[in-house]
Amino acid sequence: MMFDLKVLNSVLSELEEDRGIPRQRMLEAVGQALATAYKKEFGKRGQIITCNFNPETGTTDFNQIKIVVDESVLKTEEDENEENNVNPEKTENAKENNHSEEVIEKKVRFDEEKHIMLSNAKLIKKDVVVGEELIFPLETKEDFGRIAAQTAKQVIMQKIREAEKESALAEFGQKAGEIVTGNVQRFERGKLYVDLGKVTAIMPYDEQIPGERFRTGDRIRALLLAVEETGRGVFLKLSRSHPDFLVALFKIEVPELQSGTVTVKGVAREAGSRSKIAVYANDSSIDPVGSLVGQRGVRVSTVMSELGGEKIDIIEWSEDNLEFIEDTLSPAQVVDIRVEKEPNTETGEQGHVIAEVTDDQQSLAIGRGGQNVRLAAKLTGWKIDIVSVRTGEDLAEANADGKVTIEAPLDTPLGADIDVLNNEEATTTKPDIEEILKEKEATKDRGVNPDTDEEDEIDTPEEAEVEMSNLPKKTESGDNETDNKLETTENTDKV
Repeated sequence: MMFDLKVLNSVLSELEEDRGIPRQRMLEAVGQALATAYKKEFGKRGQIITCNFNPETGTTDFNQIKIVVDESVLKTEEDENEENNVNPEKTENAKENNHSEEVIEKKVRFDEEKHIMLSNAKLIKKDVVVGEELIFPLETKEDFGRIAAQTAKQVIMQKIREAEKESALAEFGQKAGEIVTGNVQRFERGKLYVDLGKVTAIMPYDEQIPGERFRTGDRIRALLLAVEETGRGVFLKLSRSHPDFLVALFKIEVPELQSGTVTVKGVAREAGSRSKIAVYANDSSIDPVGSLVGQRGVRVSTVMSELGGEKIDIIEWSEDNLEFIEDTLSPAQVVDIRVEKEPNTETGEQGHVIAEVTDDQQSLAIGRGGQNVRLAAKLTGWKIDIVSVRTGEDLAEANADGKVTIEAPLDTPLGADIDVLNNEEATTTKPDIEEILKEKEATKDRGVNPDTDEEDEIDTPEEAEVEMSNLPKKTESGDNETDNKLETTENTDKV
């Protein structure tokens, strides 16, 4: 078999640089492929054939391996009969009793193609022992058939896949939980495929931020959520919706998080919409909230920009549960908060608190679709009830599992406000609309177009003729109503 050594070395160098496959590993794969092809074309069943390939000269040396055995490791006719008559129930019972953990060396059947008796082996090597391998050179062959060549190709491709898997595990196996950067490759059946250089990662649909759209070739950052070894290779799972992605982004922007001076105690996130993150400073002289916000909000703004404008509430964690729960309900102001039921760590039951708010704070405390109280419950792990301080009625309740029940009817002020908040088309509130209507009524008497806030002007001769035709005629008293009207308009202009 003739090799183009220049092309071969070029391919080996490319595989090493682009895919991270060591050169020596690929040379071993080539040698194994040649040995497989040799056995397919010229060998016999049971033979163990190896090949040493020299990439500098292109020469190949084929060898046959034989294992030294004696009577102690060979099966007898009684052993074979006993093996054929094994009761499956006994074998199963042995496994259940953990007898399978006792490793018993099995005897082998003698095969002259891969075994050599100890007495004959000592004629070749005096100090040989049972289990040792002896090497016997084979005649060099270069003319392989089509089937043998195809077999060698399959072996090389398999070895390349195995080497790629090992290279990917070596590079990304320790990066799970960190942010990686790649290019969008394609979007297929809801999954986003991202090229990370040596391997392709997958971002499932449920790990994407709702509403985000990427084009082929776009640069993308994501959290390496999991690195799994499968039969088809290494599976890299990415996520941009996971709460840890939010934390990882803040670690890039906030040195205090990197050093451990400030720690993240918890995150409740609804990707693409809103998140709450609780932080704590191990040094009393450091403001944990200010560390994440940054000067003029530059740090939190950078994270929000990466997440497509997702709103982020940064809350200082407190050992006092009531104080912490009250802070998580921000931006709403809580009048009073009390414990209804303490959490039970043994049974896993959630704690239960009741937060009283005034009428003007009820909508803020509950949030759109109950989002604010839902995130607060997720972050604290407590069940939270929002109650009106005036009437004492339950308005909403949320548990740590994210289930929210809003009890405010639509005919109440709170229910109407929540209905407006939940309406995607809502852009203003009722008082604002009333002010606009009043403004329109006022501008009608001043000859002002309420939509453009500009006075109606006569721009063409045709408009002037229409305006003159609409003016009143002289009355019987001889007064000119037209002059009076023009004078009134002129006075209005002066005003």
